[in-house]
Amino acid sequence: MPAPNAIAPDKLARLIASPGAPRIFDLRDAPADVVPGSLFPVRSDPTRWAHPAGSSVVIVDADGNGSAVAAAAILRSEGVPAEVLEGGFAAWTAAALPTVSLTHLPSRHEDGRTWWVTRARPKVDRIACPWLIRRFVDPDARFLFVAPGKVLTVAAQQQAEPFDIADERVFWTHRGERCTFDVMVETFGLDAHEPLMRLATIVRGADTDRVDLVPEAAGLLAISLGLSRLHSDDHVQLEAGMAVYDALYRWCRDAQGERHDWSSHQPTRRTVSA
Repeated sequence: MPAPNAIAPDKLARLIASPGAPRIFDLRDAPADVVPGSLFPVRSDPTRWAHPAGSSVVIVDADGNGSAVAAAAILRSEGVPAEVLEGGFAAWTAAALPTVSLTHLPSRHEDGRTWWVTRARPKVDRIACPWLIRRFVDPDARFLFVAPGKVLTVAAQQQAEPFDIADERVFWTHRGERCTFDVMVETFGLDAHEPLMRLATIVRGADTDRVDLVPEAAGLLAISLGLSRLHSDDHVQLEAGMAVYDALYRWCRDAQGERHDWSSHQPTRRTVSA
């Protein structure tokens, strides 16, 4: 029987990377890897944790029996729907569920967010990478879009992490035939997560003029180019693109075997016997 006010690892895994995913707070000291989408470090007073109004909260500690129990109880006393990850991080890893490596995570600003900077007028990679970061790495990440020649200057001035720029000094960029999204999936330790690997192939095909890789790559390219022409504001385009990648990820995870035609969703006809 599940513990009260606890969520099982497999149930939480189904919520990861969805627009309505709970806020996940990791209470462990200096973790090397975390449940995707986790926020850390956190203040000792749970009532001061930042989370959108109406959102639910999941709290992670080492084994589900430590400080997470009290923190969840305090939040519930404030009217916040809060649960403990059943079995803690140990149960998550025992279930072989995806984790995010923090080895190359940029330092956080005073606002608690990671800051990233890239070229303006994004198309494929520069929307896919922010989606990956916000859904799996840092839900509150800030993205700056600037003229191509200003990316490294702004990066130095604002201590923002540059990405998807053709410069050998930049860590997050294309490597060989792989695009920046590929590099991020691998570096954050998410390359064992099959749905993301399927999505990475689609992104690579659309971003590197290899639409022959998978049929979906041509569709993603068409949608990406259309979005770039619909929106003159890069941040508005990013928000619109988030929904596209949410849908693609769910297709990669849950719907590859589903087909659709005129008759696939018609109700079954009943045969009337004579």
